[in-house]
Amino acid sequence: HRKNPEDPHETAEPVVPLFVDRYFICWYKADVKGKSCEDHCLPQHSNRICVTTLAESHPVLQSGKTIKSIPCQISTNCSRLQNKVSGKFKWGAQFLTELAPLSKIYCSDGEEYTVSSCVRGCSMEVNENILHKLSILQEKPSTEGYIAVELPKFEESKNITEGLLTQKQYEVMVKMH
Repeated sequence: HRKNPEDPHETAEPVVPLFVDRYFICWYKADVKGKSCEDHCLPQHSNRICVTTLAESHPVLQSGKTIKSIPCQISTNCSRLQNKVSGKFKWGAQFLTELAPLSKIYCSDGEEYTVSSCVRGCSMEVNENILHKLSILQEKPSTEGYIAVELPKFEESKNITEGLLTQKQYEVMVKMH
C-alpha cells in the first residue's frame, strides 16, 4: 500500500524498526587502540549479549575499500574459530579482555585493521559467514556482517558501558572529526 500524494487523507504505512533497533542498545568505542576512525559499534541486548560490529565511520566501510581476507587466527596457538561453547555455563568459551583481538581485516590497498572485543567477557561465536562472503561485512555491517558475539561476565555486565559512547555522543564526535 503506497501513499497517494494526491489524497491528503491517506497516510503512509508506519515504518517498522529493524530488529537491531528494536531489541538492542548501540554503544560505540571510538578510535580503538588509539587508531583514528577505527570505531566499533557494540549493540547490547537486554540479556547482556554484545555483538561486535564496525561503526559506520570505520575505514573498511568507506567507499573504495576492498576486503582481501578476514583471518581469525590471532596467534600461532589462538584462533577465534576454535572457540567451542557448550552448556548453561558456556564451557569452552575463550575469555576476552576489552582489547582482545577478534580478527584482522586485510584490504587490497595493503591496509590492515584489527577488530577488538571492546568488552570483557566470553566469546560466544565468530561470524563465519563473513569469512566466506567478505562483502557482507561492508554491505550489512550492523546485521549479517557482524564480527562476533560476546557475553560479558554477569558481575561486570552493569559496568561494561563505562568508556563507551551512546549513539548521540558518537554522532556528535563523528561530526567534530
